[in-house]
Amino acid sequence: MKNVIVYGPGCKRCDATLAMVEDTARKLGIEVNVTKQTDYAEIAMAGVSSTPGISIDGKLVHAGGMPDAARLEAWLRE
Repeated sequence: MKNVIVYGPGCKRCDATLAMVEDTARKLGIEVNVTKQTDYAEIAMAGVSSTPGISIDGKLVHAGGMPDAARLEAWLRE
C-alpha cells in the first residue's frame, strides 16, 4: 500500500487533486492510503512552495497546480 499526502489549504484544486489520486489508483488497481494536509506549517515543512502538492511514500513528487495524469500514473506505479 502506498501512502499519499495531498498538501493544500482545501481549495478546489487541492480537492480535485485528492480525487484524481484516488481515482487513478483505483483505475490502476493500486491500494493507497490518501491523507490531506491543510496545516500551513506542515505544508511548508514538506517543501511545498505552491499547492496542491503530492508526496508518495514520503517523497515529494509534485507541487503547484493540477498534476499531469500520465505523470501521476507513473508516480503511483513506482
